Amino acid sequence: MGTSAVISAILMLVAGIGIFLIACQMMSSNLEAASSEKLKHLFAKASKSKLLGVGIGTVGTAAIQSSGATTVMTIGFVNAGIISLSQAATIIYGANIGTTVTAQIVALGMFGGGGISTSVIFSAFAGLGAFLSLFSKKSSWQTMGGILAGFGMLFVGLNMMSGSMHDFSQLQAVKDFLASIGNPILLVLIGALFTAIIQSSSVMTSIALAMVVSGLISLEQGIFLTMGSNIGSCVVAIIAGITSSKNAKRTALIHLIFNCAGVVFFMIVSYMLNGFSGGRINYGSLFEAMFPGAPQTQLAMFHTFFNVITVICMLPLTDLLVKAVVKMVPDSAVVADPDAPRLHFVDENMLSTPPIAVQQVKREIVRMSELAIENFSRALAMISTLNFSEKEKFEKVETELNFINRTLVDFVVKLSEHKGMSERDHIYLATTYRTIRDLERIGDYAENIIEYSENLKHEGKGFSDKALKEIQTLKLMIMELYNYSLEAYIKENLKALDKANDIEERIDDFTKKMEDFHITRLNQGICSPEAGSQYLSLSSNTERIADHLINVAKSIRSLKSLN
Repeated sequence: MGTSAVISAILMLVAGIGIFLIACQMMSSNLEAASSEKLKHLFAKASKSKLLGVGIGTVGTAAIQSSGATTVMTIGFVNAGIISLSQAATIIYGANIGTTVTAQIVALGMFGGGGISTSVIFSAFAGLGAFLSLFSKKSSWQTMGGILAGFGMLFVGLNMMSGSMHDFSQLQAVKDFLASIGNPILLVLIGALFTAIIQSSSVMTSIALAMVVSGLISLEQGIFLTMGSNIGSCVVAIIAGITSSKNAKRTALIHLIFNCAGVVFFMIVSYMLNGFSGGRINYGSLFEAMFPGAPQTQLAMFHTFFNVITVICMLPLTDLLVKAVVKMVPDSAVVADPDAPRLHFVDENMLSTPPIAVQQVKREIVRMSELAIENFSRALAMISTLNFSEKEKFEKVETELNFINRTLVDFVVKLSEHKGMSERDHIYLATTYRTIRDLERIGDYAENIIEYSENLKHEGKGFSDKALKEIQTLKLMIMELYNYSLEAYIKENLKALDKANDIEERIDDFTKKMEDFHITRLNQGICSPEAGSQYLSLSSNTERIADHLINVAKSIRSLKSLN
């Protein structure tokens, strides 16, 4: 085998890695889009129990084929204060189990004797998926095509990597060099370093599988390389945690400690097995005996076994692990202002899993609506009583509304650029810009009402009892409109939207009558011109608040048109 053949083998390996990585990304993004609704419901249950957290991490990672995405998303949940460190730890445990699905799929594709191999059959899915993506007009079929194309390309890349390994196996010098690397610690370090560079434990495990099957390395060497890939996979989480909150850093540290603890435990057991058996028993010999004649299955099964046993050992120690990382990453001496404006449900790390991020955007908008309607109620209370004890609270909420308006729109812009979403999610995001603006305007109109109350206080005027009763009636109608609008928005309920429309029309009629009532009282000398001016302005502003609320409810029409 000449120099040109060696160069060709290296280039084929690099090409295979590249195709494999692209295939993983295609599968991940399209699987996320296809299962977005299920993922949203799945992660909404993340706070129930430790075992449920493990299950959610396992199923979620198996569904999107990316433990890195699951871990980064979990960091986002912690950063947003949605889940605790203990809950995050269990999801990460499950993600480690879920990521072994890729190795099992790759191992399955390596079977094949004299006939057509499963790898070739699976590779053909790339063409089938490409046809679906290119020629189908329905987005659901295009997404399915993307999944099939990614699945097929996974094996195209694997075939190229396997081919390069076969070429390398013809070189005695290469075989002798790899055979000389017998130190388990060195193999773990190599696996960790390579995984950290390419940021994909699936690629490292697949390369190890190809090397074992081609005879380049022994099963025992492949096992330690795979163990090292678990440590290297923590790089993605560490990068995500560096620029985030204390709890996010702690979550990344939990991931690193968990994976390192598993490797250390299995290394100790390995040395014990070798010592007690005089070198006759090791992981390789055990899994060769359990799955004879199938080296790919032997390594894939060890990978699953390793992660499952690590989770079983670490699960009871979760609370101790959380306490340890809290001590390692202590809270700052300067405590952040708990009242400072912030997004409660959204974090930049969630951009790695768009379907979940879309769900969190909706939760943030619902919270924004609650803040806006609370400030409207405060404003009506102040103008009715001329008691300004709540003004400081009002101003804090108004500042927070302005902050959410700016920050959430920026987040939605970034999220909209991601492709891993369903058509429904894309359409929903397109509606959020106006919805956020509508809610921010409600806060502005409430601020205007505060200004009118201050004018009344300054002029020593106030509303008559009849005017106050009308204001109270108007408030009740607005609150009813808000409740139906929110129900329509959250549940995409058209019946609630119809009821909201009816109430909004009643509010229009009532605000017009308020003008007539005011003129009557003015003629009767019950109401002063100064107070009347503020009364009419209040009526006009409240009618516009109703318009913005109904706009929020009407935003669901574009989504219902997809059904």
